Amino acid sequence: MPKVIKSTVLDAPVEEVWDVLRDFNGHESWHPAIASSSIERGYPADKVGCVRRFHLADGSELREQLLTLSDLETCFSYCLLETPVPLFNYVAHVRLIPVTDGDRTFWQWESRFDARAGEDGAMRKLVGEQIYEAGFNAIKQHMGLA
Repeated sequence: MPKVIKSTVLDAPVEEVWDVLRDFNGHESWHPAIASSSIERGYPADKVGCVRRFHLADGSELREQLLTLSDLETCFSYCLLETPVPLFNYVAHVRLIPVTDGDRTFWQWESRFDARAGEDGAMRKLVGEQIYEAGFNAIKQHMGLA
């Protein structure tokens, strides 16, 4: 089972970063790969169990479900329900930790998933670079930190 772990440090307080990331449907406003997104059934975007349906810039559609969300621990987990990408049993965890030296934020984004035989490396690269690293860079730009 492949595992991807990426992290970065943002020059912003954890509360400010959490205000952006805790919105499970807010990724369309900052991630460059997301063209549109909505929460199914009109549920709030912070309701554990809610499902977001979104489209990528290339028109692909995905569905993800919010599994956990903790304001106290500034973290959430989600899983892929439907995707055109050959990722199976994908579960991701996003965690923010205060960096007290300079009032910054440590952001860790990790996942485990299954991939077809021989595609582990390609799927690790796709998730690590096109989703996580692109997301880090996008948040920095979105928050005026880049």
